[in-house]
Amino acid sequence: MNILFLEPAFPANQREFVRALAAIGANVYGIGERPYDWLDDETKSRLRGYWQISSVTDEPHLEWAVREAQRHFWVDRIETVIEAHVLAAAHVRERTGIPGTSSRTAWLCRDKVAMKAALREAGVPTAASDGVSTLADAEHFARMVGFPVIVKPRDAAGAAGTFRADTMDELQAVARACGLADGAAVAIEEFVEGHEGFYDTLTVNGAIACDFVSHYYPNVLEAMRTRWISPQIVATNRMHEPFYGEIRALGRRVTEALGITTSATHMEWFYGPKGLKFSEIGCRPPGVGQWDSYCAAGEFDIYREWALAVCHGTTDRAPSRVYACGIIALRPDRDGHISHYSGLDDIFGRYRDLIVGHRFPSPGTGTQPVEAGYMANAWVRLRHPDYDTLRQVLNDIGETVTVHAR
Repeated sequence: MNILFLEPAFPANQREFVRALAAIGANVYGIGERPYDWLDDETKSRLRGYWQISSVTDEPHLEWAVREAQRHFWVDRIETVIEAHVLAAAHVRERTGIPGTSSRTAWLCRDKVAMKAALREAGVPTAASDGVSTLADAEHFARMVGFPVIVKPRDAAGAAGTFRADTMDELQAVARACGLADGAAVAIEEFVEGHEGFYDTLTVNGAIACDFVSHYYPNVLEAMRTRWISPQIVATNRMHEPFYGEIRALGRRVTEALGITTSATHMEWFYGPKGLKFSEIGCRPPGVGQWDSYCAAGEFDIYREWALAVCHGTTDRAPSRVYACGIIALRPDRDGHISHYSGLDDIFGRYRDLIVGHRFPSPGTGTQPVEAGYMANAWVRLRHPDYDTLRQVLNDIGETVTVHAR
């Protein structure tokens, strides 16, 4: 098969998708924003061709590159795994007659207001929400559902641009910060109290072929706002438990409601006093290298399974569920440049056999801000057969290691 893959080299884990496609015999062609010479040699060796354009979200330029490819060979699929690229790719697919995720599905997975309306119509419990473009409308929504409320871009990914307001005064300040006070259209939602996690799938022809559940410790908004916290994301291996059965059932309903056919998916959820509620839905894999955690936990190559799904409409391996796997982010104690680490010898001495990945930037490296995400600075990924033991190990690492900066 001939596959056009958007942005084959950035961010770095994009290369894994190219690797997997090439490994199963696909002819992989790249479309990206970087000059071809900037790509690493390994990725170059796996590409049959490459078109550079100014932006892969610029639909006329993307369509030009796709039509240029079609002039030379039959294009079977256009694939992208980055949130911001999904809708542009869907529009160009439809204009060029290439199968894949539809514009309707891509739009529903980008527009937070339309997404939640579709989920509620399908009977999937989710937070009350609305689209507003004036402060008066936001204040009316807050009076109707009560505080706290969450305000975010309609097409946000993760916690990017997300604000919480607990009072009318805070809502007015948020409106100024996010542009609502100047007429920007945003999504406003009821704040859902509870523990936060996500449900990820690889879906083939509308059926879930393999799936995973991960937990945030603490919830994302707190993790992305608080420096001293060393936040964790942990994938469970206890998928047989009844609670996860409820998540899986709702995940199947989401797949049907949004018209997801063959794609990776990422579904955020909360569980608290109001029960289980689904939040954001992405028609793409999770971020923060989470698929690497699934590979380590499941003792299989999920990138290869994705490539098989895309090219042949099937998968041939399932995750073993032997291990739980988690990542812990280790933040510098201040902004600046990393000076040294303390506690590393201790944790490598205790847990070396459990560690399946890590990053410790060398001294002198500039720090990244807390809101830059889980993998922006130092991190460690570990696996263990027992979920509770893994959590204890991750907590111990967070209490032992300090990233010093100056």
